[in-house]
Amino acid sequence: MSETTQSDTCSAMPRRLVESPAGAVADRVEAAVPEGEEILIQVSADLNPEGRFDTRWVVVTPRRVVVVPAGDEPLQSVPVEQIRRARTEPLVGGGRLEIERFGESTVEVFYTDTVAAKFSEVARGLEQLRQGQPFLVNPQLERIRCTQCGRLLPEKDGICPACIRKWSTLKRISGYMAPYKVRAVVLAVASVVTTLAELAPPLVTRRLIDDVLVPTDGVATMEQRLSLLGLLVLSLIGLRVVSWLAEWVHGWIVVWLGAQATADIRSQLYRRLEMLSLQFYDKRKVGALMSRVTRDSGRLQDFLVDGLPYLVINGMMIAGILGFLLWMSWRLTIYAMIPVPFMMVWGVIFWQRMRRYFTRWGQAWSTLTDRTAEALSGIRVVKAFAQEQREIETFGRANRKVSEIGITTSVNRTVFFATISFLTGFGVLMVWLFGGKEVMSGQLTLGTLLAFYSYMWMVYGPLEWFGQVNSWMTRAFAGAERVFEVIDTDPEAYEDPQARRMPEMEGRVTFRDVTFGYDKSKPVLHNITVDVQPGEMIGLVGRSGVGKTTTINLIARFYDADHGAIEIDGVNVRQISLRDLRRQIGIVLQEPVLFSGTIAENIGYGRPGAGLPDIMEVSRLANAHNFIVAKPDGYETQVGEHGGNLSGGERQRVAIARAMLHNPRILILDEATSSVDVETEKQIQEAIGRMTEGRTTFAIAHRLSTLRHADRLMVLDGGRVVEMGTHAELMASRGAFYNLVEMQQAAAQIIAIAE
Repeated sequence: MSETTQSDTCSAMPRRLVESPAGAVADRVEAAVPEGEEILIQVSADLNPEGRFDTRWVVVTPRRVVVVPAGDEPLQSVPVEQIRRARTEPLVGGGRLEIERFGESTVEVFYTDTVAAKFSEVARGLEQLRQGQPFLVNPQLERIRCTQCGRLLPEKDGICPACIRKWSTLKRISGYMAPYKVRAVVLAVASVVTTLAELAPPLVTRRLIDDVLVPTDGVATMEQRLSLLGLLVLSLIGLRVVSWLAEWVHGWIVVWLGAQATADIRSQLYRRLEMLSLQFYDKRKVGALMSRVTRDSGRLQDFLVDGLPYLVINGMMIAGILGFLLWMSWRLTIYAMIPVPFMMVWGVIFWQRMRRYFTRWGQAWSTLTDRTAEALSGIRVVKAFAQEQREIETFGRANRKVSEIGITTSVNRTVFFATISFLTGFGVLMVWLFGGKEVMSGQLTLGTLLAFYSYMWMVYGPLEWFGQVNSWMTRAFAGAERVFEVIDTDPEAYEDPQARRMPEMEGRVTFRDVTFGYDKSKPVLHNITVDVQPGEMIGLVGRSGVGKTTTINLIARFYDADHGAIEIDGVNVRQISLRDLRRQIGIVLQEPVLFSGTIAENIGYGRPGAGLPDIMEVSRLANAHNFIVAKPDGYETQVGEHGGNLSGGERQRVAIARAMLHNPRILILDEATSSVDVETEKQIQEAIGRMTEGRTTFAIAHRLSTLRHADRLMVLDGGRVVEMGTHAELMASRGAFYNLVEMQQAAAQIIAIAE
């Protein structure tokens, strides 16, 4: 590739690894790059050659790589054509980028594990430039720090609790209540009525004292006072009834709306989880995703049911109370409010501190949940190695950590409320002292003072919880953001309007210079080119880890190729409707996945709505019918969790029947007979023989002899196709395939002698 062409290719790619230096370093980095050269990569390392924390920048352009130290050290500039090789070398707690040069010493850049993934991409980009390949870098590097505030994230690529846009999140949550507008309006009315019903009693009590019990004017007769007493008591009773009704309506609607909105969010979350690509799941633990469906959505529901109504009602109540207090005595109001700023500052400081404990608590719970799920799902392995005590001890350590954080949290809560009580006590003393003086001097009535006292506690009470509600809201919104993060993740392109419909396919599969890696900086497949005709059976052969399963994953478009293209019937799979593509592909895995339910339901999974006659027909073709009808419940037999009630061979034949019912044009067999006995293997091979007729088939087999009847064998080594031909041709050539067969036969002989 010429320099111009290479530059043009690089220019067309988006900048994915360009960080921004600050201060004097920025000027030095800018001066290190000649004018007119595009910066492709600009990243910082965090160690110096002595292993101490320091900053130095690596800048890559189409023509050179420049290493810029932060201090006065001289920079190093290496032209691309002088690079012999670029690679990363793992070290204890970090790594080293090595840029080997022709005839000169190697340039080394040291870094910690924190930025190791970034420098893996730098090495990859330098290798692409050195070899004249198109410049590609990984767009999805994991983040461990918040890009806004720099704090460590609770989990990789997670949400920073400190930077949550609370009101934006609240607005989005409120959007889920839009379909229930009538109930929302009733809720608003009930909230206002509840607030007014809570504000009115102290005013009634004030009049009860000043006009009935201790009248200040002395004009009213006893009969008038008794009459007014009865009227005021009835008013209080009426207010209690109204308050009860309003709270009942408010509580019922809040619970209903909160549960419904959360259910809608949870349903949308699960729909999105089902529609996301395997690449999304490769980077995340199932337990962590389950916590978003359960714990995070539960926190959100708790806030909607309890926290949000608390904020709304108490917010309106405090506003109303302050108005009444100022109306009754502005001087006394000032005295009563003196502790309030201290309470609020203390609350904010305390709950910010508590947020760290809540984060640690969440992480500890996540670790405990993940470990428990992992141990229970692998209980057979635990028992096989007699490691029950080890798992119990591991659980105990995680459980103690959760307990320790819980104790620390409780102790801090006790300190908080003791301090709040101390501050509010000063407010009470000031009200009694200065309010009592005004009553004694006649500036204030006794009823007004008692009403003032009641209102004061109605203000102090919510303020005690102000900081906690803020923290509660933060945690709920952090959970909501974690949920929305998944919902906002781009799903697989099922609904792509530009996709080409192909309900019928012939089954011709073509790989054109395909390169792919799960970690984009470490390709698993390199430049795969092969053309498979409709109805042809291809056997994929090679040692473990050479890319056999990866190849078939690309055919089903579980992943997209990083470079090159895969075509079916001459159409790039990226352009084919994903539903049409996967409806034409059937897969039988080494460990078939069955769902809880009956055998008939699991076979029918391949074609929803299929009748029992169709299910029985494919079961016969899959050599499954006889063992099914031999069971007491026949096709209604429950397979159990993960098919645990069936043997390995039975599960495999059910999976083959399911794939047959799916009736695909392209069939993928991934080690379909590797874990069964000889008799079962014979039955499965017969079923596979019927299944592959007229279908394009890709088969991976542990026993190479089972691929003898394949039309062609594709031998992979190091992610590359090293041989291709029939079984006889490859044996005759005495190449890589021949060596694999010889090794397998030698191993079989050793096992036979040992037995």
